[in-house]
Formats: sequence, C-alpha cells, structure tokens
Amino acid sequence: MLKKLLTLLLAMLLATAAIAAVDVNTATEAELDGIKGIGPSLSGRILEERKGAPFKDWSDFIGRVGGVGNKSAVNFSKEGLTVNGKKYSAAAAAKAEAKNNKKRTNPQAADHKTRGSTGKETATPVIAPTTATAASAPAAPAPAPATSASKN
Repeated sequence: MLKKLLTLLLAMLLATAAIAAVDVNTATEAELDGIKGIGPSLSGRILEERKGAPFKDWSDFIGRVGGVGNKSAVNFSKEGLTVNGKKYSAAAAAKAEAKNNKKRTNPQAADHKTRGSTGKETATPVIAPTTATAASAPAAPAPAPATSASKN
C-alpha cells in the first residue's frame, strides 16, 4: 500500500514539473505552441507584438495581442503561461476589462444616443374624445393613416 501511495505521489510531482511555467516574454515559438490553446498563428502574433516591447502585465498582453481575451488568458495561465513570472489573476482581469471598454467607447455612438431617435416613427393622429350621447348623430369615421409619398 505504501509503495502505491509513493508511486502516485511521484507521478503527481512529475506531472506538475511537466507543466512548467512558460513566460511570454522569454518563450520561443515552440514553447508557446506547447501551451494548450496557442497555435502557430497566435504564437506568431505574440512574438510579433513582443518585438516592439516586452509585455508589462496580463492586461498589456490581452490588450496588445488580438484574439486573446480574459477567458483565453485564464486557460493559458492554467496551462502554465505567465507574464513576467505572474499567473493571471482577477485583478488583471478587471484591469484588462477596463482597458478594453475604454478602447470600445465610440464618441459618435454616445452622441447618437444622446440625440435620441432618427425620426423614423410615424405620427398617429390623436382623436379627441367625444362627449356625445347615444341620441346624437353617429361619429365620423377615423381618418386613414398617412402614407409615404415615395415608394421603394
């Protein structure tokens, strides 16, 4: 029984050693390809972005490498990828999310929302309520809705 327990413990230690940390700033293309979820295309983009400057942190990595988001960063970190020796954390996720939201903010879209609608609604005629009784003359029929002059 003790031999089985020691064998299991040794196997777990070897498995942990096999998932050694790979730092994105020093890894080769082959090491990046070894991370589950990173293929030749993504590793090429990572290396290309790294040529300009090393990645400061996870939010910098996510912001600069297209196709990498919070979800994939979590998976890469679980597989052993680090940025400057640090695993992905919730704080990095919040910082990356704030950075992505700032990029996505479009002043024209915000301006459009403040101006309101584009006027495509059609006006419906308002019919005043009648105070007539049943003995009076019947009411005139409601006017037909306005139609557009142009035909598409």
